[in-house]
Parts: sequence; structure tokens; C-alpha cells
Amino acid sequence: MEIIHHINITIHVIAGTLALIAGIAAALFYKGSQKHIRFGKYFMWMIVLVILTGLIGVFVFKRNNFLLVITLLSGYNCFSGIRTIRLAGKKPRLIDYVIPIIVILSALYYLYFIITLGLYWPAVIIYSTIGALLLITIYDLSRAFLPVSLLKKAVTYEHTYKMISALAAISSAFSGTVLPQYKPYSQFLPSVIGITLIFTIFMRMTIKQHASKRTAILRQVD
Repeated sequence: MEIIHHINITIHVIAGTLALIAGIAAALFYKGSQKHIRFGKYFMWMIVLVILTGLIGVFVFKRNNFLLVITLLSGYNCFSGIRTIRLAGKKPRLIDYVIPIIVILSALYYLYFIITLGLYWPAVIIYSTIGALLLITIYDLSRAFLPVSLLKKAVTYEHTYKMISALAAISSAFSGTVLPQYKPYSQFLPSVIGITLIFTIFMRMTIKQHASKRTAILRQVD
């Protein structure tokens, strides 16, 4: 079993590293381009592999239970980010309700678990991670009550937020595990960088949209 455990860890680390590379590459290329889509798919499949090996590590080998919640955060953000693009502003389907409910229940169970048995990582890291997970899942469940016009406008913003959040989550898990001597900084700095990047992209997108509207108005006047 120990050999299988080491093989699982190796696959997990390789998949996580490739997910980081693919995620960064997808973020660098123009949104909607073939390279962005291609690297986005690579990122998605590597995240799937990270989730599977992470869950095996937690439930089969009983190692590093924090990987459960960080895996839920990165995995769900990736899933929801892709679903956002596929729905393209349409009302959520059944799967868009089932998955977040399962994720919420899993996160609450994990919270009960760490309170009962003690914390493995700093409490601020765990609670902020669970908080971020609950925030995004509750928002996704509330989309059924939002107007389609708003959902369509939010597609690009949602996709950007969720995919970068997934990348930041897996980066936090990677750096926190590889650089344990620098905890908690190695755990939350990737998230800080991710949030900064999200706000920067949002500002650029908003400025670009206003510029496009202004140009369209000027053309109509002419």
C-alpha cells in the first residue's frame, strides 16, 4: 500500500504542476482564442486528475485532510467556470444544483471534522477557504432567481473569477505543501495574487466595454 501511496502522490504532484502551467498559459492568451481554449482544457483535465488523486490520498491513505477542502475549492471553481461558459447566460440545469449542494455538504462535514479532531493547517486559512467555497456555491444556487439579462452580462466575469480562483487554490495547495517552512504566507499569498489579478482583469474588461460603447455611440452620431 505504501508503494501505491507514493505513486498516487507522484501523480498528484505531476498533475498539479501541469495544471499550474496550463492554467497560467490559458490566462496569458487572449480569451476565446484557440490557445486559450486548448490550455483551458488541459487545465480542466489536470484538475480532474488532481481531484481524484487528492481524494484517494484523503480517504484511502488518510493523509493531509486539508487537501479535501482545497480540492473542493479548486475543483468546484473549475467545474462552475466551465459551466458558466456552456450555459452562456441561460438558467442553470439540474447538475448545476446537485453539484454545489454536494460540495456545500462536504465542506460543512469537513468543518465539523476539523473542529472535532483539531486543525491541521492554520484556522484562518481553513475558514477563509471554506468561506470562499460557500460564497461561490451559494451564488451559483441563487442564479435561478437572477434575470437572464444579468446572467448573460456576467458570463465573462464569472468565468474569469472562477477559473483564476481555481488556479489560485491549487497554487496555494502546491506552495503550502512544497514550502511548509513559510506557512501561512506560502498558503495565502497565491490567493492574494489571484484576487489582485481578478480585479485587474475586471477593471480592464470594464474599461474596454465602456470604450466600445463610446465608440458605437460616436459612430451613430456621425
